[in-house]
Amino acid sequence: MSLDRMDLNLLRVFDAVYEDRNLVLAGKRLNLSQSAISHALGRMRQVVGDDLFVRTGQGMVPTVRATKMAGQVRGALAQIRAALGVDLFVPAEARRKFVVAANDYITSLLVGRLSQRLSAEAPMVDLVVRPSTRLDLAGQIDVGRIDIAIGIFSDIPSRFQSMKLWQQTDVLLLHRNHPAADRELSKEDLLWYPLVVVSLGGEEEGAVGGFILERGLARQSEMFDRRALERGYSGEDEVPRVRVSVAHSLAMPALLSYSEMIAVLPSSLARELERFGELKIHQMPYDCPDVDVTAVWHERNDSDPGMVWLRQQLTDVARQVRGR
Repeated sequence: MSLDRMDLNLLRVFDAVYEDRNLVLAGKRLNLSQSAISHALGRMRQVVGDDLFVRTGQGMVPTVRATKMAGQVRGALAQIRAALGVDLFVPAEARRKFVVAANDYITSLLVGRLSQRLSAEAPMVDLVVRPSTRLDLAGQIDVGRIDIAIGIFSDIPSRFQSMKLWQQTDVLLLHRNHPAADRELSKEDLLWYPLVVVSLGGEEEGAVGGFILERGLARQSEMFDRRALERGYSGEDEVPRVRVSVAHSLAMPALLSYSEMIAVLPSSLARELERFGELKIHQMPYDCPDVDVTAVWHERNDSDPGMVWLRQQLTDVARQVRGR
């Protein structure tokens, strides 16, 4: 393939079709007709020597070659815009969509506060939150369909950049009418009272040690430290019983109401739930390490003015979460 044959506008068409998976939507994005988009795709197919997209009932499905190209094409377009100075980001005037991946409790802690900031400072900027539990999270960051992922990661590949938002640890949460609510909890209490935890994916989805590894990125799937729990009872005949495991952390208040179960939860979430008055936090009766909640993005977006601005907003909002 010779670059002399490539009209760089074709890359913009490719990127739009890859993002929207629909010729009409891609045309609206670029202010082009559907026939113009089809013609541009045809020219790019000739240059690349690949179909790039296959029309199906679910839209334009990218080929393997297109999927491999997508992230690099988006990064190249971002670099060209930056070099030409057309990527300036003025929050009050900007029209842009940011896609953030997070689980439900991080969404509840961050997104409400972030949305308030967007309304005040960047009223024409849209925010889309995707579940960080999707198995192709790293791949979605690679191709640019997710701008930032927020969660707990044990491994972050070198192609990604990251920053710590806050630190948390495991705590216990129980209803205020629980028989043990007004005293310090012991290790024996966790053997006597059944536990409820949040697990977003188990061994059946490839989780090892509470983390799922994909494309070099290891993300937390269990919202508690199972290894710390097991170490806390090392050498003893029993370990605490997990009676209920749920995928949605915001179901906890209903599960703990009028129940003798005890929840093992991240401290940031437990503080949020405790403030409504029905639930009480207790410290773990064994050592449990602190972990970092981290924002991760692709290195090609490190200097993007809009992304720089978004990361600053996340940093400011995370400071509010830490301060509670």
